[in-house]
Amino acid sequence: MTGNWNPDSWRSRPVEQQPDWPDATALADVETRLKGMPPLVFAGEARNLRARLADVCEGRAFLLQGGDCAESFAEFHADNIRDTFRVLLQMAVVLTYGAKLPVVKVGRLAGQYAKPRSAGTETIDGVELPSYRGDMINGMAFEAEARRPDPERLVQVYNQSAVTLNLIRAFAQGGYADLNEVHRWNMGFVGNSPQGARYRDLADRLTETLEFMAACGMTSKTAPQIGETEFFTSHEALILGYEEALTRVDSTSGDWYDCSAHMLWIGDRTRQLDAAHVAFLQGVKNPIGLKTGPSMDPDELIKVIDVLNPDNEAGRLTLISRMGADRVADKLPALVRRVKDEGRKVVWACDPMHGNTIKSSTGYKTRPFDQILAEVRGFFAVHQAEGTYPGGVHFEMTGQDVTECLGGAQAITEESLQDRYHTHCDPRLNASQALELAFLIAEQLKDERSAAVPLAAVS
Repeated sequence: MTGNWNPDSWRSRPVEQQPDWPDATALADVETRLKGMPPLVFAGEARNLRARLADVCEGRAFLLQGGDCAESFAEFHADNIRDTFRVLLQMAVVLTYGAKLPVVKVGRLAGQYAKPRSAGTETIDGVELPSYRGDMINGMAFEAEARRPDPERLVQVYNQSAVTLNLIRAFAQGGYADLNEVHRWNMGFVGNSPQGARYRDLADRLTETLEFMAACGMTSKTAPQIGETEFFTSHEALILGYEEALTRVDSTSGDWYDCSAHMLWIGDRTRQLDAAHVAFLQGVKNPIGLKTGPSMDPDELIKVIDVLNPDNEAGRLTLISRMGADRVADKLPALVRRVKDEGRKVVWACDPMHGNTIKSSTGYKTRPFDQILAEVRGFFAVHQAEGTYPGGVHFEMTGQDVTECLGGAQAITEESLQDRYHTHCDPRLNASQALELAFLIAEQLKDERSAAVPLAAVS
């Protein structure tokens, strides 16, 4: 597959979703500087994630992947990183305790600074400017200078990703993730919600279990699994010059790894079989994801799988379904059935966010919580019907108290969207909504394991 592959092999292929850089010399200079910088993650860490995802592939674990739709320079703050990490810990505890399965935690963090766009330009009041493609490329303000792609932003992304990774590693390994801290993870606005009360009850039961284990001599000092956690990072491998610059040869295996993140994925807009993004990611040994939308054809899917995972290795490839609540029951079964019949080893995960975006009557882009939940239910129902394993979920969420997605137990209305609508791109679940969804998924996983009731009937 990769005998003649090099990190720049993608440059000879058709490429989508790349900015129109105005200064090729400045871009080349930035990419050269990035090639001389240390890796952000290490090959051994990426191999560890592949091993954990192999367990997911075999039905022995569950993938929880979540984080910001697009990280921004303006919201780059230790508190925001901590709060998102904390919500993911809470969700993982809910899923692990409720479903009795290990949870593989992967953040959309430390690199998710670029976003694909449906058009290269946008027009407001007769003025046409380049589209905002994320802070990795240009600024959000609708001004000519802000929208001019600037390659120096790639260096700022690298630096902020390094700081984010350093902080996340400290949280994961330095005591913050200790299960004995499970009560302290409840944030103020979540703690006062119905989900907060339900989480406190679960935390009380977990604390009793930990106290019993401590009496038996098993504490965070004697069992590291109690006092620390594994946490991996991921982002869409969209801006290929950046990804190429951070791709290195592993000194122990001789294989190429994209050291910008542990896991990279290909978006639904850039998954063309003969195009640049597939050509690039086929050559790196990281675990990779592939977004599969409603336009994906079963024959096409098998061809892309065979390019990205020709050795059919468990843990290499995650298929991230993003159909929309109204199409998941019609579009997903044929894909799942074909992959199963062909014997391909993949992790199936559900992205219930991107197919359920609407524009509210007040003009805000939003996502109804009931539609997000409906797609998750539909995803589980399809896999139960096909006899396959629904291996994970992929959310856009934040630890901040935002009002960007409609509904949920907080009953966010169209009128209240404007209260705390902070996203730079797509609407995100807030911590309360994310935790609410975690409890519902835990119930579905329990039902999946027991096969006692139809998953679609869980309420």
